[in-house]
Amino acid sequence: MPLRFEVDYRDPSIDWDPLVDEVFGELTSSFLEMPKGEGFIDYPTFEKGYQTLKRHTDAFAKVTTETVLEAVREVPLAFIVFRCILGFSPPEWAYVTTEMTGVDVDQGAARSIDRRVRLSPLTPMNESSGVTAQRIRAMIEAGVRTVERGPGIVPPSILHRLDKADTAEVLKSVQSVADLGAPYPVLLYERFLGRPFATHRDSVSELVGEVVEAAIKDVLTEAKVSFRESKRAERIPGFDQAPDFIIPDEFTPVALIEAKLTEDDGTARDKVARVQRLRTLRDEQGKDYDVIACIAGRGFKVRREDMRRLLQATGGKVFTLTTLHLLIEHTRIREYRVR
Repeated sequence: MPLRFEVDYRDPSIDWDPLVDEVFGELTSSFLEMPKGEGFIDYPTFEKGYQTLKRHTDAFAKVTTETVLEAVREVPLAFIVFRCILGFSPPEWAYVTTEMTGVDVDQGAARSIDRRVRLSPLTPMNESSGVTAQRIRAMIEAGVRTVERGPGIVPPSILHRLDKADTAEVLKSVQSVADLGAPYPVLLYERFLGRPFATHRDSVSELVGEVVEAAIKDVLTEAKVSFRESKRAERIPGFDQAPDFIIPDEFTPVALIEAKLTEDDGTARDKVARVQRLRTLRDEQGKDYDVIACIAGRGFKVRREDMRRLLQATGGKVFTLTTLHLLIEHTRIREYRVR
């Protein structure tokens, strides 16, 4: 059987099922794997931050603004460890800080501080003055006051964010968990509430979506093919929606590429519609460039009819991460290959 790239899609008697099955067989779910991204903190590094915070606070018996600040200055990652004890995101911590201390810390500033710490987690922080130093102190102060206050008394129908294993009984809970270690069911329950790697996955969500784009750029760059990558929401003359890649450019295109990784079938259907629109636009303008789809993720594996439409709109030029090495050979991009 010929590859799907070699089939004559003008033939009205095409048997679509084997072609759809071929693409489906290449698609796999990617939710188990995530890019680390810049600023990823591994466990040994995190543990150093934890031990530094524990030492400066006398095993959490003396959690004050000064003791936590001393730990953060020595090992900045202690700042994120303390945030994890609170259970806050950077924007949430910023809001609580402004509310409690009167020091203006907006979401952007909180994210900037958090990112700075992740990029240099073990490099001592020497700042003792200036706006950033003031904000860090205020955030720590608000955090200490929050832990000291604890969840308090809340109505039965309300779940307080501090009603968790390490803060439910204010500092006594922190000390208990630090001294004895949390029982396994408690850890599992905390994981159930938050799902593993939730914060990291959220922080690299854009990188997760760019896996296909990065692979395409690798293939094109390796062959020294000139290409134009569109920016988000960019307007390109001649297109009501800019394709992700144009080879070599929008003035003399020989190929357009739409790229997408998705685990959601609704998002996959939207991408199929975009590819169909590019094909319609090409035909209406009497052009002869290739319309190409490069896809990944289980979202494209849900609806067989959507995959048939995608194959039809691209003339079989549907590439997955498994077949991306064939991209240049089986499209007009080969006309611009240098090697």
